[in-house]
Amino acid sequence: MKNMMLAFGAATMAIPVAATVAPVQAEAQRYYERGYDRPYSGRVWQDRRGYYRCKKSDGTTGMLVGAAGGAILGRELDGRGDKAVGTILGAAAGAILGKKIEQNIINKRPRYCR
Repeated sequence: MKNMMLAFGAATMAIPVAATVAPVQAEAQRYYERGYDRPYSGRVWQDRRGYYRCKKSDGTTGMLVGAAGGAILGRELDGRGDKAVGTILGAAAGAILGKKIEQNIINKRPRYCR
């Protein structure tokens, strides 16, 4: 009777362990299927469907440089008064232009990027 109780106890402890093995293997399979094992290599990577994707610049640096340059140019072109209007308009125009220029220069993407 004692041996039978020990066998029953061992079986009840082994059943939950055996049940958790299958999901762990399934998780490992999903990890590779989803491409998580592929390292991100800088500006280009592959998404879940196999398409190549590229990291694109948001144009922040160009916007800041353009705003500074536009403010200086606008201040010089505004010849009358306190020159605030020329500075503000020049900064706004320079920021927009600088952002567009940086996005067009940096985001020249290769053919394989979407």
